Amino acid sequence: MHVEKDRVVSFHYSLREVGGDPIEDNKGAVPMAYLHGHGNLLPALEAEMEGMTEGETRVISLPPEKAYGLRNENALQKVPVKHLIGTYKRLMPKMIVRVNTNKGERNASVIKAGKFMVELDMNHPFAGVALEFTVEVLNIREAQAEEIAHGHAHGDGGHHH
Repeated sequence: MHVEKDRVVSFHYSLREVGGDPIEDNKGAVPMAYLHGHGNLLPALEAEMEGMTEGETRVISLPPEKAYGLRNENALQKVPVKHLIGTYKRLMPKMIVRVNTNKGERNASVIKAGKFMVELDMNHPFAGVALEFTVEVLNIREAQAEEIAHGHAHGDGGHHH
């Protein structure tokens, strides 16, 4: 069976910056499961996985434009601490926080924190970074009608209702 639209794909992966050290992986853990063709992965990663078979391993390199985009230097903002969602004992540089914006809640990285104001980087942490995924497809199955209707995989490694 091949990876194609409306199939649930379970896989292990490792992620690193191209030429860099590992960032994360799920080897030795429950495989990630997703519904192919429904926008549950980075579009370029999903496109590169199209046609893979069970047991196949592939190294997929994505330039920043096809991963999380280029850095936007205009995405650095000073906001009142009261706009942060949740409570934080101490805000530290590089800490990821949730913030209310005019486009809804977003994650942001702390650059500098003061008592009343915090300087945030609203870029995705991987913006401007070329990424390399090593993907090992473990299992492929036909999706259930409910999964297609919901737009995501259910069960181990997928979404739980």
